[in-house]
Amino acid sequence: MTAFVTSSGPAQEAAKTAAAPSAASPVGPAGFAELFISAYLQAGRGTERELAPYYSGSVALSVEPGARTATQATVIASREAQPGYWSITVAADVSAQDDKGKTKRLGVQYFRVGIQATGPTGAGGTAKSSTATTGYAATSLPAQVAAPTAIKPGALAYESDRGSSNADPAVDTANGFLAAYLTGTSELDRYASPGARLKAISPAPYATVKVTGVQDDSTSTTQQKVPADGTVLHQLVQVDATDQAGRPVSLSYALTLKSRASRWEVASVDDAPAISASSAPTTAPHTTPDSDAATATSSPSAS
Repeated sequence: MTAFVTSSGPAQEAAKTAAAPSAASPVGPAGFAELFISAYLQAGRGTERELAPYYSGSVALSVEPGARTATQATVIASREAQPGYWSITVAADVSAQDDKGKTKRLGVQYFRVGIQATGPTGAGGTAKSSTATTGYAATSLPAQVAAPTAIKPGALAYESDRGSSNADPAVDTANGFLAAYLTGTSELDRYASPGARLKAISPAPYATVKVTGVQDDSTSTTQQKVPADGTVLHQLVQVDATDQAGRPVSLSYALTLKSRASRWEVASVDDAPAISASSAPTTAPHTTPDSDAATATSSPSAS
């Protein structure tokens, strides 16, 4: 129906812009696909019924049950092919048993499967009502596909190598802060900027921490003098941490420091190391740690 407004009638309110429909969430279909792939790899001849909660089609498997297992499975890609229908790609760390029953790691393999979802968009379906019944079903057995393209990351934004000497005030601050952050042997606040919401890990996972190298984005050639208040410095800090049992662990931390009262203080523990604005990732040959993994990840891509 078309509405008409006359000049003699009361003023009409401008029509409110309709809210954009919320995008469907891939979380539910992705989790269902992970479970399906794990069950699929475990199943075999005579145990096809174990796949019934995921796929209702006719299944006849030739592999021995338990011959393969997924020690870990995780979704690496999801795409809504059409409303309520998802293409999910799962990476699985697969192991297999040989004729003597010895387990051998095959490496990471990739599987793609179509998942149909019912229910609200928050569950990956198409229903507008949040109370609609949620359900999932695979539309076929999985297809093994090729590994994603490997890339070489862009250059990081830390061009100055500052070493690990505490004679450098910025390195000394990073050392003290990370020791407090990881071991709890000192107060974190003494190294943090005022107002910084930083919290040490509890319980402390390590007994000792040693900084082995620091890179930063400073262009200054001097390391001994703290610049004027408010100067910001971004660091990438490499540490060797030792746990309570004496086991060493290598870690990296991206920190943002800010100068105040002739000292450096930690303003934040950054989510990720900073990438140079002028650098971009490039494709690189896919490499694997061993020949078994290379065989496992080189299967042809499904169309």
